[in-house]
Amino acid sequence: MTVLRKMKGTDGKGSEVRMETVRTLTLGCSKNRVDTEHILSQLEGHLEIIPEDDLESRADYLLLNTCGFIGDAKEESVDAILDAVELKKEGRIGKIFVFGCLSQRYEKEMPGLIPEVDAWFGARDTDPVVRALGVEPSGDAGTRRHLTTPGHYAFLKISEGCDRRCSYCAIPFIRGRHRSVPMEELEAEARLLAAKGVRELILIAQDTTYYGLDLYHRRALAELLDRLSAIDGIVWIRIHYSYPDDFPEDVLDRMAADPKVCRYMDIPLQHISDRVLSAMRRNVDGAWTRALIRKMRERVPGVVLRTTMIVGHPGETEADFTELLDFVREARFERLGAFRYSEEEGTYGAEHFKDEIPEETKQRRWDELMQEQSLISLAFNQSRIDTEEKVVIDGFSDGVFVCRSEFESPEVDGEILVKYDASAFGGAEPYSLIGEFMRVRITGADEYDLIAEPLALV
Repeated sequence: MTVLRKMKGTDGKGSEVRMETVRTLTLGCSKNRVDTEHILSQLEGHLEIIPEDDLESRADYLLLNTCGFIGDAKEESVDAILDAVELKKEGRIGKIFVFGCLSQRYEKEMPGLIPEVDAWFGARDTDPVVRALGVEPSGDAGTRRHLTTPGHYAFLKISEGCDRRCSYCAIPFIRGRHRSVPMEELEAEARLLAAKGVRELILIAQDTTYYGLDLYHRRALAELLDRLSAIDGIVWIRIHYSYPDDFPEDVLDRMAADPKVCRYMDIPLQHISDRVLSAMRRNVDGAWTRALIRKMRERVPGVVLRTTMIVGHPGETEADFTELLDFVREARFERLGAFRYSEEEGTYGAEHFKDEIPEETKQRRWDELMQEQSLISLAFNQSRIDTEEKVVIDGFSDGVFVCRSEFESPEVDGEILVKYDASAFGGAEPYSLIGEFMRVRITGADEYDLIAEPLALV
């Protein structure tokens, strides 16, 4: 159906014309997704928004939100821009606007390299993007969202930027210094999301545990959890991107006591060797890290820990890597991802270290680490067989519900697959149940996903 709107200033008579269309493509992390959703919320009613997964409809504008964090992400972003240029040549896209971390990081170089792009914007240029589309930014843009996730969960970005200077990371000079979003704004945004039907909030930032230090001169994540938990309609609150240095232990108290706060913690540790942690400028050592993990498991029984590690950082020896493997076996993280070190210009590591470890060595270490982790993940999933869990229904495909428990975060963790049985759901149409919660019994598992049978909606 063609969408019409009255275009101001077209012919002076208020004649109706076809509404211009806009499609977005968001690359990189969930923080980028929130930026895209804030922009789209201001375009509602002014342009027709084409869903990201609709690749057939012609778009007058493509907004491409890029990632510029590490080499693989930069390559993916450049490839996506070049693909968009081809679509523009074919007439399937009108104009290409590129924003985000890649264009922020290479603001001087990119326009000359890919001149077919109509406009380039930085990572913090949300208002200029909106104005370029002929819309005046609104004062409440920070709390409004046009969701691009399934309607029952949303990411909530509680701060921007980072004050840390880890050796491998370019984020501080791309995103700037740490800036917390005031609690009142986050509450307002969360209430609007709950009114839209959002039932799970996933708190994100460059470092969620740093939240509040700039505004309130204290770590205020636990207080924020209390305020968000009081919002009607919110069932789960999940925490991502927590830094181990000076971890606020009152957050563990909330996690243990509040059923809305998922017993799930994403805490990127990066390494365990004192030598490597010092070179990475992580401000913690191995003893601190081990003590923190023990404390989390003791104070929040049943907590699931997700972490990331980096292999091949300059100076990492075979002994350092062996210590890392031993630590992973000891800590038994339920979820673990890993990166091969990538030298990034402008970072402390690029300026002070030589990236001398061969790529084949980095790859071997990565393979060994992930093989070890697959065994740990499999053992954890198998330990859940014959247990009952509460899950949320994320989707439905080929007669199967795709679900998650509080122990799985969307987009990064495995899934719980439940076969649809009409008799178990009173004959309800399966797509109508997306976003609902139910009790299931786990019946099977591999290292990533689980199989379960439905018990009852809750």
